Amino acid sequence: MPNRKEWFGEWFDSPYYHILYENRDEGEAKVFIDNLVNHFQPQNEDKILDLACGKGRHSIYLNEKGYQVVGIDLSEQNIAHARQFENERLHFYRHDMREEFRHEDFDYVFNMFTSFGYFDTTEENQKAISAVSKALKRGGTFLLDFLNTYRVVHHLEPCEIKKAGNIQFEITRDLSPDGFILKNIEFSDNGDHYKFQEKVKAIRRVEFLEYFEKAGLKLKDLFGDYHLNPYEKEKSDRLIFVVEKT
Repeated sequence: MPNRKEWFGEWFDSPYYHILYENRDEGEAKVFIDNLVNHFQPQNEDKILDLACGKGRHSIYLNEKGYQVVGIDLSEQNIAHARQFENERLHFYRHDMREEFRHEDFDYVFNMFTSFGYFDTTEENQKAISAVSKALKRGGTFLLDFLNTYRVVHHLEPCEIKKAGNIQFEITRDLSPDGFILKNIEFSDNGDHYKFQEKVKAIRRVEFLEYFEKAGLKLKDLFGDYHLNPYEKEKSDRLIFVVEKT
């Protein structure tokens, strides 16, 4: 684990993160998972790794559908919350995705809802993708669900006010000179002022393909939304890679 507290470690452990995003569409998440299950047709004995699982909502739903699931996340608070739902076929661990987690143990690895691109360097990104490859069995499948960088960068919403709970969040967005999509979040609560920043690298499709190739992963499909329609650079909301360990 890195010694310093990185922005995502601090923000994702904050209670305000969960207040801001409390209304995320659970229905959309379940539709996505249902579509993935229908597409991949995993067997009950297959093992699924939910990479950067957050509070475990996707892991829990996959487990309810009958699958063996392990969820890992860097946030201690997320994992503490998720562990109350554990059973003999559902387990959660605090882990940094840049470090190897088991060896050739999983049939599927799912990384969903833009839980990648937070690291400062291409070396760290490559390390995380290579760790996924090591965790997969030969012939196993990795799904990485990322934002459509092209569309987001060209339609960046600079300012937004969002009310959640009793807090008014002031949100500004920008693209940094070094290619990060920056989301600055400011608010006040009980007389104290807070400022957080989300920072996601605008990783291009070709860069992901290079990461995959170096890790021994081969592209199988490329989808543009949670209904698994084909990716279109100008129109798609998402950039969803399906790759296989060769």
